[in-house]
Amino acid sequence: METILKTIDLTKKYDNKAVVDNLNIEIKEGEIFGLLGPNGAGKSTTMNMICNIVKPDYGSVEFMGKDFRKNKKELSKDLGYIPQNLAIHGSLKAWENVELFTSLYGIKGEKLKERIDEALLYVGLSDRRNDYARKFSGGMKRRLNIACAIGHHPRLLIFDEPTVGIDPQSRNFILEKIKESNKNGATVIYTSHYMEEVEAICTRIAIMDNGKIIASGTSDELKKLVVDDISKITLEEVFLELTGKKLRDL
Repeated sequence: METILKTIDLTKKYDNKAVVDNLNIEIKEGEIFGLLGPNGAGKSTTMNMICNIVKPDYGSVEFMGKDFRKNKKELSKDLGYIPQNLAIHGSLKAWENVELFTSLYGIKGEKLKERIDEALLYVGLSDRRNDYARKFSGGMKRRLNIACAIGHHPRLLIFDEPTVGIDPQSRNFILEKIKESNKNGATVIYTSHYMEEVEAICTRIAIMDNGKIIASGTSDELKKLVVDDISKITLEEVFLELTGKKLRDL
């Protein structure tokens, strides 16, 4: 598989403390790459630097073989970002939210209408298209957030903690849609501090703590770092062994 995105010595400091510290990750096209770590590990800051929302103090991001900062206008059409904080407008109807974000990529006319219908159908909100976003439940807002990010058909989807604070049914729906997007050809980066989510959907996982990647590989490969018989250990125990922390307590 070809590399679709990589970070090179990516670094960000706040008050002289490295939140992201010389980070080097490489994402292969077609995979679901999980970034697992506690709150404050640097996951969201990393995603914001990848998307050029936050400027790194040092290092760079290569997307589809090009420097993303230098080619942002050209490359943005192939990137979809679902942020942890909802990026929807409560005063707009569901279809208007999708229209707003999809049109930013130059999609117009009948094609825009088709993309709006397609995105709302994909996240199960077609029957609520004319409802204002402020009336939606937390899970429905998360689903609308996804619809707003996929209307332009990006090759790479970044999900930053998309299931925080929602009910189990909505969580399962989102996880299934992520797997479906991947089957349809999208590469996915998925950040979370929920161990079971990452293990359920990700083809490769990196454990992040204090701004650094401390281990990466498949779930089985990570388990083998700790024990030979992987049937006798959970990914949560691997995290505890490598970081000295219980993820659920963070």
